[in-house]
Amino acid sequence: MNVPGNENSAPVNELPGSSVPTPQQSSQQQNSQTRNPPGFIERFFKLSAHNTTLSTEIIAGITTFMTMVYIVFVNPQILSAAGMDPSGVFVVTCMISALGCIAMGLIANLPIALAPAMGLNAFFAFSVVVGMGISWQTGMGTIFWGAICFALMSLLGIRSWILSNIPRCLRIGIPSGIGLLIALVGLNNAGIVVASPATMITVGDLSSLQCVLGALSFFIIVILASRGIHAAVLISIVVVTTIAAIMGDVTFTGVISMPPSIENTFGQLDIAGALDLGLAGVIFSFALVSLFDSSGTMIGVTEKCGITDDRGRFPRMKQALMTDSITSVTGAYMGTSTVTAYIESSAGVAVGGRTGLTAVVTGLLFIVVIFFSPLAAMVPGYAVAGALVYVGILMSSGLAKVNWGDMTEAAPAFVTCIMMPFSFSITEGIATGFITYCVMKAGSGRWREIHPGVAIVALLFIIKFVFVDGH
Repeated sequence: MNVPGNENSAPVNELPGSSVPTPQQSSQQQNSQTRNPPGFIERFFKLSAHNTTLSTEIIAGITTFMTMVYIVFVNPQILSAAGMDPSGVFVVTCMISALGCIAMGLIANLPIALAPAMGLNAFFAFSVVVGMGISWQTGMGTIFWGAICFALMSLLGIRSWILSNIPRCLRIGIPSGIGLLIALVGLNNAGIVVASPATMITVGDLSSLQCVLGALSFFIIVILASRGIHAAVLISIVVVTTIAAIMGDVTFTGVISMPPSIENTFGQLDIAGALDLGLAGVIFSFALVSLFDSSGTMIGVTEKCGITDDRGRFPRMKQALMTDSITSVTGAYMGTSTVTAYIESSAGVAVGGRTGLTAVVTGLLFIVVIFFSPLAAMVPGYAVAGALVYVGILMSSGLAKVNWGDMTEAAPAFVTCIMMPFSFSITEGIATGFITYCVMKAGSGRWREIHPGVAIVALLFIIKFVFVDGH
């Protein structure tokens, strides 16, 4: 995962490290100005200055939307496991994605799309609500406070301090562990992996329709993705749901309707109830993972745009991070899991998206999809199973960057990674990772490599295990 190294950003109208335009760049700008007659959109998004056009930005926005629209089908499936109304979650997912994308485009003028985070939605539903036995309203409260912490860290500059001092092995282990956790959820949704009193988990009935179509959803995605097809996940969901309908496992209920009510989710979070000492680790986990996820994704997308400098800084970085965190606070109040930047935004950048107009177009399309709730209600759990496993692959790819030859680096990364799926908790994975890192460095005589902030976090987790979880 890529992470920024400094809070400061380059000036709004300059690329980091840029200087006098070359003749070729000047020619490109003149061509852009010719294709972009003066107008509000041109002036607001500075299309010519970014060497792009209105048509290019629209195509880029549509491309980004097609690659990430699967979240409106997956998120209700996951959050319904926590007892939330899936139809309400569908509408809220569309609304907060639209709000986040449009806000990012208008405030930061970056082609970065926002939506509820994959992985953190599973953590919320299965680890926090089901695993800890709390209400989803209280769980939403922890997301709310985690987003508040993230906003404060971005505002006060604490973000840079955290990112620059948390060991690389833990920065790799955390998203990788989340990937394994969400892949496990996907395998369970498909019935491929099920609970067993004898062996804890075992293989399910592989001849069942659920397993066959769940496996098919995965293979469709990975094959199409390997061939460079951006809408692989959406195509898989559509194909598998259609097959399920033909085989009578899904009932067709229509295509378009007025949006369902969100009264069962909007404003139902328990903010006060989440301020429980036993939930402090959960709040910290939401804030920390959001920090890595959003920052790393934004760096990745802006690098593809060519506007990131050697230190990971990009124009309007602070505005982008604040938009991300405020959208998460709003999303928790509306009734959805943590909102983050989507790496799928790079698909829009790949076809030429360079400004916030790309994100605005993506957001407007999320508003349109609100009226397709009957289609979302038809999607069975196994139709999104492949998407979850696929996301697990993407999130776990960073393990290749671990220094496996150094046990003081390899052990913390490994423990962080495996503890998340095995304990079914992101919090426990982060906690054991921090503790393992400090123990390994101190035990090998390399205690000087332990940053005081990392030691404090590890100590706080030990106190939590002993005095909070132990009672």
